[in-house]
Amino acid sequence: MLHIKPTMLKAAAAVLAATLGFGTAQAADISGAGATFPYPIYAKWADAYKKDTGIGLNYQSIGSGGGIKQIKAKTVTFGASDAPLKAAELEEAGLVQFPMVMGGIVPVVNLPGIKPGELALDGDTLAKMFLGEIKAWNDPAIKKLNPGVNLPSTAIAVVHRSDGSGTTFNFADYLSKVSKKWAADVGTSTAVQWPVGIGAKGNEGVANMTSQTGGALGYVEYAYAKQNKLTYTKMANKAGKVVAPTSEAFAAAAANADWKGTPGYAVILNDQPGDKTWPITSATFILMYKQPADKAASTAALKFFDWAYKHGDKMAQELDYIPMPESVVKMVEGTWAEQIKNK
Repeated sequence: MLHIKPTMLKAAAAVLAATLGFGTAQAADISGAGATFPYPIYAKWADAYKKDTGIGLNYQSIGSGGGIKQIKAKTVTFGASDAPLKAAELEEAGLVQFPMVMGGIVPVVNLPGIKPGELALDGDTLAKMFLGEIKAWNDPAIKKLNPGVNLPSTAIAVVHRSDGSGTTFNFADYLSKVSKKWAADVGTSTAVQWPVGIGAKGNEGVANMTSQTGGALGYVEYAYAKQNKLTYTKMANKAGKVVAPTSEAFAAAAANADWKGTPGYAVILNDQPGDKTWPITSATFILMYKQPADKAASTAALKFFDWAYKHGDKMAQELDYIPMPESVVKMVEGTWAEQIKNK
C-alpha cells in the first residue's frame, strides 16, 4: 500500500518520481495532470502498470483546476478533475469526459484524545463551522451531536484548499445542499471565497496542515485520512442516520447514480438518499480530446485506463475507493470507440 505521510511528502514525491517516472517522462510515458483526490490510486495503478508493460505515468497531482487548464492548453494527454465539466464546455473544448473511480470526502480534525470516528457532525453544523459561525469545539451545537464526548474549548482552525480543487467543488456542493446560507454566501466552485481558515495546496497539503494544527478542521479524500492516520468524523446523512466513512457507505451513495442519462457522465453523488449512504461522495473524471494531436499518446493513455478498469479494482478497494460498475465501464468503452479518433 502506498503511504503518503505528512512529514514525508517531499520524500515520498521523490521516491514516486523515481519509481513511476513522475516529472521525468520518457518517450513512451503517459502524461496527465489534475486532481489530487485520486492520486493515491493513480500512483498505485501506475506502479503496477509499469511493472506489467514498462510504460510509466507522468501524472502531476496539481488539483482539478490545474488539470482542466493543462488539458485545455494541450500540454498533457489527459486531464483529471473531480469537478465534472458540463456538456456545453466539453463540446466547446472538443473534450470527452469519463469517470475513473469513486471515493468519499471526509471531515478531519486534530483534537487530542478524540479517536477516528468518535466525533459526529451533521451538514448544518459543518457548514456553520466552515462559515466561521461556530468558533469553538465545545459549542452547544457540536455538544448536542456528541453527548458523552469530552469536547475542549479549543478554537476551531479551519483548513481548506488554496488551489482550484474538485474536492473543494464536491465539498462546497454538499454544503450548498444542506445550508441555504452557504449556498447564498459562498456557493459551489472549484475555488470559493472561504469566509475563514488557512489555505493549503492539494489533499496532501490539507492533510499535512490538519495534522500540524491544534484544533484543526479540514476535509480530504478518505485515502489521505486513512494513510496519514488522521482523525475523521462520522456524518449524519440525508436520512438522518449517523454513518462512518466506509467503502460500503460510499458505494451506497453511488447506487442511485444515473450515469447513462447524464451528459458527459457528470454525476454528482452528494447528499444521496439511503440509511447507509455517506453524504459526501464523489467520482473523479478523465478529460481527453476527441481529436488528439498526438494519436499514439492518446492510444497509450486509453490502454492504461482500460487496464485499470480491468485489473485495478482490488487495488482501488484496498485504498477505500469504489471501482466503477461494469455497466459503466462498458458505456465508457463505447464512448472511446465512438468519440475519440486515434486513427
